[in-house]
Amino acid sequence: MSEYHTQKKLDYNRRFRNIVSELPDFCALYFRAIEPTTSILTRYGYAVDLRTFFRFLSEGETEKFSGKPIREFKLSDLELLSSLDIELYLEYISFYENQTAEGTKIIENNERAKSRKLSAIRALFKYLYKKSLIQTNCAALVDTPKLHEKAIIRLEANEVADLLDVAEHGEGMSKGQHRYHAATKVRDVAILSLFLGTGIRISELVGIDLNDVDFTKNEFVITRKGGNQETLAFGPEVAQALLAYLEERKTVIPLAGSETAFFLSMQRKRITPRAVENLVKKYAKIATPLKKITPHKLRSTYGTMLYQESGDIYLVADVLGHKDVNTTRKHYAAMTEDKSRLAAKYIKLREDAPVSDHTPPENLS
Repeated sequence: MSEYHTQKKLDYNRRFRNIVSELPDFCALYFRAIEPTTSILTRYGYAVDLRTFFRFLSEGETEKFSGKPIREFKLSDLELLSSLDIELYLEYISFYENQTAEGTKIIENNERAKSRKLSAIRALFKYLYKKSLIQTNCAALVDTPKLHEKAIIRLEANEVADLLDVAEHGEGMSKGQHRYHAATKVRDVAILSLFLGTGIRISELVGIDLNDVDFTKNEFVITRKGGNQETLAFGPEVAQALLAYLEERKTVIPLAGSETAFFLSMQRKRITPRAVENLVKKYAKIATPLKKITPHKLRSTYGTMLYQESGDIYLVADVLGHKDVNTTRKHYAAMTEDKSRLAAKYIKLREDAPVSDHTPPENLS
């Protein structure tokens, strides 16, 4: 696991423990039980959602527990809850105010977000009921909010080329954007090419280290959301863009703590997810002003392109890290090197793309 992902894991672990310290004691018991089978990111998300639920109960939204401190909730209190209370909670979180250190923040949750928050409650109740710590499981009686399918937003083939052209040449940019374009264009083309040529997630991209990339085999190692590492292959277009950036990267002295990072910011630190989101948005707004393009939409674009070219939905699922093509994107399966190389062969980003092999750099560090 890279230094970046190790640090992120430590940060989430610290934040998770802080939230658990605010919750009733039986929540700590539950989290201890699921620790071997869940990632820290999953447990952190559940902790955040459970804190929201107990705040709802404590802050007077239900008369049963109005004013009761969250830490003082007992297992017997859960026996007093009904499915109606949980349904009222789901209605409440559609649109509510949340007090933070920075002030009042308006929170909105769509059906998908509410479904996720309900899952956190269900999982807690299911565990407590299974262990006979409570005698009723009212959460099991609550229907999951109906999820409405959204149209997949992605780039067409000509829009992919337009996006890369804007990043490379800067056409359509404002004077302010042009001021920084010369210093970032090689890096930005490499980032966009990697997204579009491999379908990786933004968290996987920012976590790449120099020694994760092997140009002798045109492959690189990424860390998936669950912490599993996989090796992906990339094609000649991506290789060309990455090599161009590496030549530029060698002239930069990274700040302490970012020496191993593959992609650096203007401040000579490991580039952040927010910075990557902003650069994608900047170029997409010029190339495709009618589409709201994000790094995840570039991932969808890759998946669509790969499926159109290969016709193999299982290949697409494997490359994107989907365990089940019909259900969820939250579980990942191992991918064979042969399938990875087949995926890299299919994707061509621009018509004048390189097709021959290249000479790998002698030193990546």
